[in-house]
Amino acid sequence: MRGFTFIDLFAGIGGFRLALEGYDGVCIYSSEWDKRSQSTYQKNFGEIPFGDITKIDASEIPKHDVLCAGFPCQAFSISGKRQGFEDTRGTLFFDIARIIQHHKPKILFLENVKNFARHDGGKTLRVVLKTLDDLGYRVNYQILRSSDFGVPQARERIYFIAFRKDLNVKKFAFPTKFKETQTVRDILEKGPVPQENYITRTDIKLVKNFTILDRRRPKQIGTINKGGQGERIYSIDAAGITLSAHGGGAASKTGAYLVDGKIRKLTPRECARMQGFPESFNLPATRAFAYKQFGDSVTMPVLKLIFKEVINAYPAIVKKNLLVKAGDHKNIQLINLGLTFQND
Repeated sequence: MRGFTFIDLFAGIGGFRLALEGYDGVCIYSSEWDKRSQSTYQKNFGEIPFGDITKIDASEIPKHDVLCAGFPCQAFSISGKRQGFEDTRGTLFFDIARIIQHHKPKILFLENVKNFARHDGGKTLRVVLKTLDDLGYRVNYQILRSSDFGVPQARERIYFIAFRKDLNVKKFAFPTKFKETQTVRDILEKGPVPQENYITRTDIKLVKNFTILDRRRPKQIGTINKGGQGERIYSIDAAGITLSAHGGGAASKTGAYLVDGKIRKLTPRECARMQGFPESFNLPATRAFAYKQFGDSVTMPVLKLIFKEVINAYPAIVKKNLLVKAGDHKNIQLINLGLTFQND
C-alpha cells in the first residue's frame, strides 16, 4: 500500500503519527525535545525524534505532504500593525511557519488548547490565521470535545486544518459528533490495580444520590480535602475529566473515580485508553512519566476522524506514487542517505 508523507513536530509520544499511519501515511521526520517522551516514542516507533526544533534548519527536513504539530500556546509580541509572520518571531509557532515557508506542504494539521482562541485577547489566533493566509493557506479551525467522538474524556481542543490555496479545496468540514459515547467504566482495567492508585483518607466526602444528565461531561460525586484541583471525585458512568500533565492534589493529572466502592486514580493503561491509544502501545517507563506524557498528548481517534474528512475533501492526498511503504519507520536512515521525495 502506498501513502502520503508527513512530518511529526512537537511529536510527544506519537499521537499524530498513530492517527495518520492509520491512513497509510509515512512519517519521514519527527521532532521532540523532551528526552523522556523521546524514549517512549522510540519504544513504539523504533526511532528517536530529532530534538529542539528551534535549532533545526528547515532545509534539514525532508519535503512532505502534511505537516502535523500540537504546538505550545504562546503570546506574540505584536510589532506594528502587520500581525503576521514577523510577529511570530521568538515563539515556537515561528518555527512551524518557517518550515511551512520553506517546504509549502499541501496540508497543515495543527492542535492546541481550547483557550488558544481567546489567548491574549484573541491576538494569538489572529496572528496565526494571518500568518497562514500570507503563507498561502486556506484555514479551517474548530473546537472539538473528545467525548463527542467515542472517547470517555471531556477534553476540548482547537484543531486547524489548512489546505494550500492552489489545491482549490473549498468544502472541508470537521467531523460531527457521535450519537453514542463511552464512559470511564468502559476503559477500566479488568485485573488488579496497584495499591498506589488508591486514595484512602479521612477527609473524603461523597454524594449519596445523584443523576447523570449528560454522559459526555464528567459528573462530580465527591471531594477530597477542600475539593480543589486534583481533589475531586467523579462517577465512572460518565466521561472523565481532561488528563493533565501538571497540577497537584491527591488525584492530580487523572482525577479520582469511585470504582467498586473505592476511590482511585486512573492507571497509565487507562490513561492510554482515554486518549484512544491502542492496547499494543508500549507505556512510558514509569507511572509518573506516563501521567505527564498522556496528559501532554492528543486524543488519537479525534485526529483520525478529522483526517478522514481531509481525505474526503482532498482525495488526491492518499493517491500518491511514492517508493515508500506505509509503516516504514526508517525515516532517519532515509534522511541520512540524503533521500527526498518529489511528490508535488
